[in-house]
Amino acid sequence: MSSEARRETPLTREDVNELLANPSVDTRAGLAGKVASQMEASELTDDSRRLAEDIIRVMAQDASSIVREALANNLKTSQHLPHDVAVALARDIDTVALPVLEFSSVLSDNDLVAILDQSSAGKQTAVARRAGLSDEVATALVEKDNPEVIRELVANESAQLSESTLNLVVDRYGEDESVHTPLVKRSKLPLTVAEKLVVKVSDALKDYLVTHHELSADTATELVMQARERATVNLVGNETDMESLEELILQLHKSGRLTPSLVLRAICMGDMRFTELAFATLADVPLQNARMLLHDAGSLGLRSLYRKAGLPEGLLTVMRAALDVALSTDVRGADYDRESFSRTVLERVLSVCEDLRQEDADYLLHKLDDLAPAALHAAQ
Repeated sequence: MSSEARRETPLTREDVNELLANPSVDTRAGLAGKVASQMEASELTDDSRRLAEDIIRVMAQDASSIVREALANNLKTSQHLPHDVAVALARDIDTVALPVLEFSSVLSDNDLVAILDQSSAGKQTAVARRAGLSDEVATALVEKDNPEVIRELVANESAQLSESTLNLVVDRYGEDESVHTPLVKRSKLPLTVAEKLVVKVSDALKDYLVTHHELSADTATELVMQARERATVNLVGNETDMESLEELILQLHKSGRLTPSLVLRAICMGDMRFTELAFATLADVPLQNARMLLHDAGSLGLRSLYRKAGLPEGLLTVMRAALDVALSTDVRGADYDRESFSRTVLERVLSVCEDLRQEDADYLLHKLDDLAPAALHAAQ
C-alpha cells in the first residue's frame, strides 16, 4: 500500500504502536520534537492533529523514561497537549513530571491539588514555581509543610498569594529566616502580614541582643519594642488603603500592641489616619466620631476621647501638644518629610515637658529618642 493510500485510511492505535515499536530509543525520543512541532502548526488538519495526539499518547506510555522525558520537555508549554496526557506525565517519575508541572497551562488547579496529595518534594517545588500560581494551589502547598517548597512559593513573585495564605506562612515559618527573607522581599505585602513579620524579626533580634551583648531580657525586650513600633508606623504610607489600615489596627489591638507609645509615635510621624483609627478602636467609637473629637479646637473633645480610649493620664498633655502640631502642619508639603516633621513635633512637645511629672517626661524622651536624636540631645 502506498503512503498516499495509507493517509486516506484512518490511523488505528495498532498502526501507531507498530510505528513506534521498532525504532531505537533515541529515534523514538527524537520523534517527540517532531510531533511537538507538528502539534503547534497552525495549518494542521483535524486528521493530522488526531494522528499527532495518538502518537503522543503512545509515547507517554513508552517503557523508556528517556522517551517520556523528551515528550514532556518538548510539550511542556504546548497549548495543544491533550489533557489526559498532561495529567499522566505530571504523575510520572520526577524527571518526566517536573517540566509539565512547572510550565504546562493545560493542567487545572484541581489537577494540581490532586497531584499534590501524593507527590515528592521535587514535584511540589515545580508547582510552587508556576507562573501565576493560584491561591488555591498555594494553600495546598503550604499545607504540605515543607520549608524548601515554601521558600520557592514566596519567592515566586507571580504567585497569587492571598492575605490568609501569607498569614499562614508567617505563622508557620516566621522564625525560619530562609522563608521570611524572600517573603519580606516580595514587591507587595498586606499590612497585617508585614506587621507580623516585624514581630517575628524583632523576636529574633531580642534573642541576639540577649546572647551577644550581655543585656538582660527586660532591656532587650524594651529595645525590641521600640524597633517594632518604629517599623510598624513606617509600614503605613499615603498609598495604603483604609481597609488594609483598619485590618492592621485591629490586629495590633487584638494582640495588645496598640500601645500609647505606638499611637504617640504615629502622631509624631504625622500619620493622622493611623491616629484616628487607633483612637476609634481603643475608645470603641465610630471613626467619624473619633475624627471629630480629635480635630476639635477645644480641649474637652480630646480629653473625653482620650479617657475613653484608656490611655495614661500623664501623657494627655504630650498627646495634645503633638496633635496641635500635626493638625496645623501639612506633612505632605515640600518643606517636610517624616524626619523633619517629627523634629517639629518634638520641639513643640519638649516645650511643654516642664509641665509633666518627671517620670512621664523620662518616659516620653525614652520612647521618642530614635525619632529625632539631634533635637532631643540639644534640648537635654
